[in-house]
Amino acid sequence: MTEPLSLPRQRLHPLTPLVRGAKMLFLAAVAVSWRGLSDLGLEHWLMAMAVVLVGAVVVSAVLWAFTGYEVVGRELRVHEGLLSRRVRTIPLERVQAIDVVRPALARVFGLAELRLEVIGGSKAEAPLAYLTLAGATALRARLLGLATGAAPAEPAAERPLFAVDNGRLLVAQLLTPHLVAVPVGAAFVIWPALVHPDWTLIGAASTITAFLGVFQLPVRRVLDEWDFRIAADAAALRLRQGLLNKRSQSVPPRRVQSVKVTWPLLWQGLGWARAHIDVAGYGGNGDEQLRAGTLAPAAATGETTAVAAIVLGAAVDPRPGPHPIDAAALPFSGPPPRARWLAPLSWSRIGVAVTDDVVAVREGVLTRELVAVPLARVQSVRVVQGPWQRLLGLATVTVDTAGGLHATARLRDAADAYRLAGELAARSRTARRTFSARLAAARSVAAPPPANAAENPQPPA
Repeated sequence: MTEPLSLPRQRLHPLTPLVRGAKMLFLAAVAVSWRGLSDLGLEHWLMAMAVVLVGAVVVSAVLWAFTGYEVVGRELRVHEGLLSRRVRTIPLERVQAIDVVRPALARVFGLAELRLEVIGGSKAEAPLAYLTLAGATALRARLLGLATGAAPAEPAAERPLFAVDNGRLLVAQLLTPHLVAVPVGAAFVIWPALVHPDWTLIGAASTITAFLGVFQLPVRRVLDEWDFRIAADAAALRLRQGLLNKRSQSVPPRRVQSVKVTWPLLWQGLGWARAHIDVAGYGGNGDEQLRAGTLAPAAATGETTAVAAIVLGAAVDPRPGPHPIDAAALPFSGPPPRARWLAPLSWSRIGVAVTDDVVAVREGVLTRELVAVPLARVQSVRVVQGPWQRLLGLATVTVDTAGGLHATARLRDAADAYRLAGELAARSRTARRTFSARLAAARSVAAPPPANAAENPQPPA
């Protein structure tokens, strides 16, 4: 096996200092606010902003001059620092996903940011901001090929899996608890203003902040998930989304730790659901992880479970061709009748299903959920009993993965819970061996034939 060719050290795009300086200028303008504008006057305010812009560009230019990246073997090395030099080395085997993000300001200059997500990272590892869009796409393909061992595919070779209906996405966000509470929140904010009509800057700011707090999450979901599309090729799942900030994710299917399908209460009458995947390594806060793991933001139940089945099958079997696993159609076994004492409303909806490849759990009353975990990704299996569960002879089995989403089979009979835990541990070991064999078979199919075999073909028997 030949070693991959190295990529010599390169710098980021020369317009990087200007984009970063503009971002700092925007933050400074927000910090000064309109109150600062009225105190300084327009002329002095513009002069202050010009000084901030020049200073930010100069500082960014100095940092840009000492920042570079290179590919050595199967490692990405990022050089940075002025007074204190440092080199960050990222083994590509640890890469879970590679994203190309195009913030609104960077799109004006035709630039993009490359983000690498690795296991155990609290944030994106060594983000490369900024590169040209073509350069970021080409570098992502190269790194992804080194990380997965599969040759990068051409865009024409991608197989479309799902595309969101933007109209449905808008309606779905209107059917969320946040917007249902809008009339109550509006009355709570507007009533004091009607009683005491003397508006002040603080009162106006409080009113605006209250409305922004109500609309923030639904609006952000629409902006982030607009024009959401999924495609697949031999190397990865391709997820594209965003209205203002364009985001293009590349997730190797074998990095998927679990798949979750959710039926929100207000969507159930319309037969809609949403799906997410859990990928180990995505850093950031909960909102960032939620945004990164979107699989189907809003779709009919049949579409949602179909795309979830394809992704789950690809996570289990990396060989060419679709191998869908519909976790929603598996035979689930529920808890014993005495479990209703601890979950009187939901006990009949609780269930667990186990196959040679996956374990799936379901539960929920108002909001129904289904979580499926490939057994090859299982890190540990736990059996937990609280005092009331011990009294009723019940126990809970939790399946842990390297991601943040776990499968929890609640309120099992205690003896059945320990039996299930032992079965899951044994099946997960077998599933890892099976997955390794399938992965080796997939790589042998994808590998090109040796040169001597092409030059000296064997005669037919």
